Amino acid sequence: MTQTKPTDLRGGLQGDLRGVSRLTIDAITGVTDLVEAMHRNIASGSSLLGRPPEGPASGISGLVYSSVRGVTRLVGKSLDLALRSLVPALGETGMGPGRDALLAALNGVTGDHLADSGNPLAIVMQLREHVPVRAPTGKILILVHGLCMNDQQWLRSGHDHGESLARDAGYSPLYLSYNSGRHISVNGREFAWQLQALVTRWPVPIDELVVIGHSMGGLVARSACHYAAADRLAWLPLLSKMVFLGTPHHGAPLEQAGSVIDFLLGATPYSAPLARIGLVRSAGIQDLRHGNLIDEHLGRKRPNASQQVSLPAGVKCYAIAAVQGDSTQRVRNKVLGDGLVPVDSALGQHLGASHSLGFPPDNTCVLPHMNHFDLLSRDEVYQQLLTWLRPTAGAVAG
Repeated sequence: MTQTKPTDLRGGLQGDLRGVSRLTIDAITGVTDLVEAMHRNIASGSSLLGRPPEGPASGISGLVYSSVRGVTRLVGKSLDLALRSLVPALGETGMGPGRDALLAALNGVTGDHLADSGNPLAIVMQLREHVPVRAPTGKILILVHGLCMNDQQWLRSGHDHGESLARDAGYSPLYLSYNSGRHISVNGREFAWQLQALVTRWPVPIDELVVIGHSMGGLVARSACHYAAADRLAWLPLLSKMVFLGTPHHGAPLEQAGSVIDFLLGATPYSAPLARIGLVRSAGIQDLRHGNLIDEHLGRKRPNASQQVSLPAGVKCYAIAAVQGDSTQRVRNKVLGDGLVPVDSALGQHLGASHSLGFPPDNTCVLPHMNHFDLLSRDEVYQQLLTWLRPTAGAVAG
């Protein structure tokens, strides 16, 4: 567990520059591959709907593309060496919340590649405490952010659910920082072991463990529960409540639309190389297509009933959905929901009774005139959290 500092996200400015140089080199090499594939397919004379040829371009064309890759990689190594020599001058200076937000967005879009390539821009998972020198209590609250976001973005419009619950309900809030571009199952498994380490070193007896997940964060939390149960980790019996804010339990339409574009681009050998652009979407984003939580879900169109990951047994689970309009009676409001997640998906009901997650009716709430990110700051949401997490706190405002 660490306290928030601008330099927590590895390497400061020097690391950022080296990371960007590597990502740029990877992008140039990728575009070279794409152009070569288009050249090869067109030169082969393939029919419009025929099978495109495989392998690199031949002859002089192949030599040109190979040379471009070689020079590009050489430039990349030279940039890394030059930037490494600037360490004494650049130091480890951070750039504040703006840098952290940019880094979180970059990790959300390309985080799997950053991690796999050892890029210093890849965010390393950690639990962070935002307010220093606070006496720990027996009530631990873990907040898990969503895609392309970071732990500091729980503070929005002057409000932070974690800090407010610390004040009003006596929780000790901790914030998970993670690379949201990796597979949800990879983050879920690592999160499970992070919590295991946390409970073993917590300085006072733990009476209650609560997790609040926003958007993808809710899926990561459910994945962590699955792997904790499989590995019989000690923290799972301590988990008493989970709250999901705009979590796409059964997928997000925007990612589903992206997969359709991939399919259309791949319909002919001439446009097929362009389908690689769709692969720029990280593994984490692609997992949102159908709400994939575990390794067994990867590569499937949709988890079937036998693969459904249930809500953790013995844990009180709650879900809040939002609509940008005034009610769910209008089809548009229900389908679009908060602008990113439909109401049924946020409430775990999208696939009908056989696939429903089974939230009790009293444990769900749909709030009007609210978008996906308003769930982080609106008072109506916070009052509902208080109602569920501190039962004596009165009804929902508004």
